[in-house]
Amino acid sequence: MSIATSRRAITRQTGARQAGTRQDAAHGSSARQGTDRQETAEADNLAVASFLLGLPGLLLFNIVLGPIAITLATLALTRGTSRRGRAVLGLVLGIASLAILAFTTATSHGVLMDFSS
Repeated sequence: MSIATSRRAITRQTGARQAGTRQDAAHGSSARQGTDRQETAEADNLAVASFLLGLPGLLLFNIVLGPIAITLATLALTRGTSRRGRAVLGLVLGIASLAILAFTTATSHGVLMDFSS
């Protein structure tokens, strides 16, 4: 085997290794992008859920729905949602529902429901 032939063979092997490394890197980055998209989608769902639970929480079951809305909004914000406004709105609605609960409890002297009327 001549020197030129052996150099060509080495060059082909090196090129094949580099191409394989590029393909592996491209596959790894696309897998990472898929995971990032999935995490963002989950955070978006948490933001929407916090809004949808905080809204009826203003009037009904505010002792339950308020803290759930606050928790889901906080999780969505920490996970980096793209629907940041909905998450903040869900957080505000959850806090408002607890404030309404505290106000109505204070004005009714600690009575949550009165069935005697």
